[in-house]
Amino acid sequence: MIPVRPRRRLLALVPAAALALGLTACGSSGPSAAPSTDPAAALDTPTTLTFWTWAPGLDKTVALFEQKYPKIKVNIVNAGQSATEYTKLQTAIKAGTGGPDVAQIEYFALPEFALSKRLVNLKDFGAAALEPKFTASAWSQVAVADGVWAVPQDTGPMAMFYNKKLFDELKLEPPKTWAEFEQVAVKIKESDPKRFITSIDPGDAGGLDSLMWQAGSRPFQQKDATTVAVNLQDAGAKKTADLWTSLLSRKLVDPAPGWTNEWWQGMGSGQYAMWLTGAWAPGNIASTIPDTAKDWRAAPMPQWTAGDNVSAENGGSAVAVPSTSKNKAAAAAFAIWLNSDPQAVRSLNENGLFPATTELLKDPAFLDKPLTSLGGQPANQVFAASSAAVGKGWQYLPYQVYANSVFKDTVGQALGAGTDVNAGLTAWQKRITDYGTQQGFKVTTP
Repeated sequence: MIPVRPRRRLLALVPAAALALGLTACGSSGPSAAPSTDPAAALDTPTTLTFWTWAPGLDKTVALFEQKYPKIKVNIVNAGQSATEYTKLQTAIKAGTGGPDVAQIEYFALPEFALSKRLVNLKDFGAAALEPKFTASAWSQVAVADGVWAVPQDTGPMAMFYNKKLFDELKLEPPKTWAEFEQVAVKIKESDPKRFITSIDPGDAGGLDSLMWQAGSRPFQQKDATTVAVNLQDAGAKKTADLWTSLLSRKLVDPAPGWTNEWWQGMGSGQYAMWLTGAWAPGNIASTIPDTAKDWRAAPMPQWTAGDNVSAENGGSAVAVPSTSKNKAAAAAFAIWLNSDPQAVRSLNENGLFPATTELLKDPAFLDKPLTSLGGQPANQVFAASSAAVGKGWQYLPYQVYANSVFKDTVGQALGAGTDVNAGLTAWQKRITDYGTQQGFKVTTP
């Protein structure tokens, strides 16, 4: 059984037309986000909230909320994952009915809803005061254009998950730099032509985004309400593209779709020696390849310069209140409690969500907890250090959902064929630029 994808990498499976949410630079719809009642009073008023989320196990955390605030009933609805939910949410907001009071939205999709006035500005309900509770990288994704449009729920600081049993057999150490990564890749291929150091998914924009982020690239910038910048030829993007072009051309990396039965079999059999991904991965490793999960460990991401300590995010979501909610104050209060209350945050983490809150990331009990899914390694230490080292300044476009949907037709073609990834990035930039211009944005490029 293939697990739910924490990265929500389903965009390549949905037609681009279904993903284009129709959010133009000047467009807006839905009622005002201004508060109508006090959140504290709202929590003491009989109310039923509808919460759209695809994350498993949230019923346990919601039960804690209902126990503390018995006058509030929260109905959890799985309206689909990632783009499927976003299309339904867009339709409901335009219609003004049928939508949720609270919705899970990934960071990459959040600006698309926030900048078009389709979400409540949670500053109106005191959410700005939450900033010290969250990591800088998580908060920067919800605080957009002078507003706070959601409460961070989980993050995905990157780590290098590697098959320790295989590494020990080959007398290899986890690479500390990308130069060492390339050397290790050669040795793994020499040990068995069918082996790869890792895979890269030609349909997953988020995977390459994270690698470029860690390399210092900042390809997407929101300049103002109507102007964005796209630069997929900056130094970080180029050195990332050069490295992976080299790896792919020598068949040291497998350009394979992730999360398929075949891919998981490759993970379990030793065909893939490592997985570069977010801190949410241990639970998936344990549940999907249980027979070999004990062989896996986590290590910091390779660095471009020896001695550096730079990381990036790979995945993560926030919880927002759509502008059409009839219970804005109660919905805002629920979103805040769900993702900042210490009891709630621990409950979310027990259900596999890596915390966005600094309090839990500094808790010795959390940091020192042996993860049975990684052979007893206290891997949260690796993940927390990665979270603290996430590079600053990353942004997403206000039409990132569309941009990600055409990744497979541009960069993905180069990845799959093992040709120049730089050319794929150039093609992706053109598609992104043309679409943004059509939607009424001024798009600047180098």
